[in-house]
Amino acid sequence: MTEGKIIIAGGGIGGLSLALTLHQIGVPFIVFESVQNLRPLGVGINLQPNAVRELYDMGIDAKALDEIGLPAKEWALVGLNGNDIYAEPRGLLAGYNWPQYAVHRGQFQMLLYNQVCERAGADAVRLGHQVTGYEENADGTVSALIDLADGTAIRETGRLMIGADGLHSAVRAQMHPYQPPIHWGGAIMWRGTTLAHPIRTGSSFIGLGTHSQRMVIYPISHPEPSTGLATINWIAEVTVDNSHGWQSSGWFEPVEIDEFIHHFEDWTYDWLDVPELLRSANIAYQNAMIDRDPVSTWIDGNVALLGDAAHPMYPTGSNGASQAIVDARVLGATLIEYGMTQNALAVYDRQLCGPISEVVLRNRGAGPFGLLNVVDEKCGGAFDDIDDIIPPAERNEFMAGYKAAAGFAIEKLNSSPPTIEAGAKIQDLH
Repeated sequence: MTEGKIIIAGGGIGGLSLALTLHQIGVPFIVFESVQNLRPLGVGINLQPNAVRELYDMGIDAKALDEIGLPAKEWALVGLNGNDIYAEPRGLLAGYNWPQYAVHRGQFQMLLYNQVCERAGADAVRLGHQVTGYEENADGTVSALIDLADGTAIRETGRLMIGADGLHSAVRAQMHPYQPPIHWGGAIMWRGTTLAHPIRTGSSFIGLGTHSQRMVIYPISHPEPSTGLATINWIAEVTVDNSHGWQSSGWFEPVEIDEFIHHFEDWTYDWLDVPELLRSANIAYQNAMIDRDPVSTWIDGNVALLGDAAHPMYPTGSNGASQAIVDARVLGATLIEYGMTQNALAVYDRQLCGPISEVVLRNRGAGPFGLLNVVDEKCGGAFDDIDDIIPPAERNEFMAGYKAAAGFAIEKLNSSPPTIEAGAKIQDLH
């Protein structure tokens, strides 16, 4: 069989991380992305230390990440009356060998895209190419079926194909044609950014409120030296009756602050004025908190799923993008060991599909925000001393369990060897 390439469907965080990984290990590839022009869309996301480790190993360093975000110093849950439920240092301050970063999602995607084009050439990513499905060929190759922006259809053939085409993945839909529809548990999120002064440590991730009504707040830029203002990412969330399904026309659309601020009008504390934060926003979007039920496998012959196409999950654990990066690196490692073969995809599937499916379900159950549920049930979210509500050991055990499941337990991560050793290359391209 002649030398082949890997086809990547989707130019999001997962697809571009895989592209950089394949370039690093010497595997030819091509990325097909449906949008005609990539722009830095979206708001904030967190990159956990397990993902930052992989980014560093891909040649994306702290200097590059500092241009689109900043290291997180603290993760805190706060009750409805403003008192701490749980707080801990994050990243280097917690003893990790790598920081945790809060970044602007769209700017991070553009960083990855520019790196791919710089290293592999501008033609490595084909914009305006939407992968609609795939066909396995008799000679052991696979062909991507692609619709172009001008309405024509083409085929592209490669040795393997990776579906990194997101929540609405056409590759996953073909692989699992009877999968249930998108799952919505009743939570509506309004997401936006505001120029404001950072609070607490100056780089704190704060979850405030109750299970059914909460705010998430954290900065995604360093403060401006002249003003002290930073870009503050916020998520306002309310859980409603979902028996009639999602009634809006879209999943991520602009919204006026007046449409939802009434839920948070009285959330003022001596250290935070939530209504003022919301009213000062420069942009806001509404979307439902959605995911999909886990599937039994991420592979079909020469085709594998990666990132949101494999495991769309609630953002309650701040690890969706991080896991997409880790997916790419684990797949790269299996390709080095087993070559461009179905066996490499099978090992990748065995390593990740089951454990990460469990994380999807953990996040659906509120993930690390589950402590808010417990506090809500015991005291309605208001208390004077959290130790009277939940003992410290119980709080610590809860958080440790989530970190272990999501792959960033500190001792294990710090002691783990690199996913891909420096200088490692694939030996068999056939």
